[in-house]
Amino acid sequence: MATENAGNAPRSKPGAFATVAMACFVYSAMALLTLHFLRPDYTPATNFISNYAVGRYGWVMTTWFLAMSCGLLMLAAGLYTHGLRSVVARLGIFLLVVAAIGLVVSAIFPTDIPGAPSTSSGAIHDKSFLVNVGSIFIATVLLSTGFGLHPAWRPYRRTAWLLTSLILIGFVVQFLTLHKGMPYGLANRFFVAVLFAWLFAVSFRLRATG
Repeated sequence: MATENAGNAPRSKPGAFATVAMACFVYSAMALLTLHFLRPDYTPATNFISNYAVGRYGWVMTTWFLAMSCGLLMLAAGLYTHGLRSVVARLGIFLLVVAAIGLVVSAIFPTDIPGAPSTSSGAIHDKSFLVNVGSIFIATVLLSTGFGLHPAWRPYRRTAWLLTSLILIGFVVQFLTLHKGMPYGLANRFFVAVLFAWLFAVSFRLRATG
């Protein structure tokens, strides 16, 4: 596959997108951390982070979904305008957009907390969860591959693949623990934590090179 060519967009544009993306991710990280203190009744081991959208302070979790969606869109725009135009990179960027749309769906349709009656909102949320997790995971793999094809990103590919490997572990553990009695809530938080690491690292790199 041919090496990617740098884009013709002004250098300031990718950097601006990266800055907004980082601001969104910082807010998301702080909001999620705060919710652990606001809702101590939600045991982390047996509750997905989505459960914070139900009940008191549910609006905070709703803004988390929206901020993450905005961050992914800004990161996708920044990577594209920076010149990541290979087939694998474009597919990765497209999947970031898919996940961003899925997160809006997750914000609109809250999940069903454990023990509560099943609802159509919860069913839609569960489907969006699968789309979001799958899209983001595949996007990190494709983009980490695409980084190796772009001169400005090639030195970063080792870091990208290291973080992507952690996301793979989180992805596998998340689905292996989707059973009653398993610590699926902790697995969910591990996946989100390593995803944050990947998103922050890529946004920081984009801002530095953009």
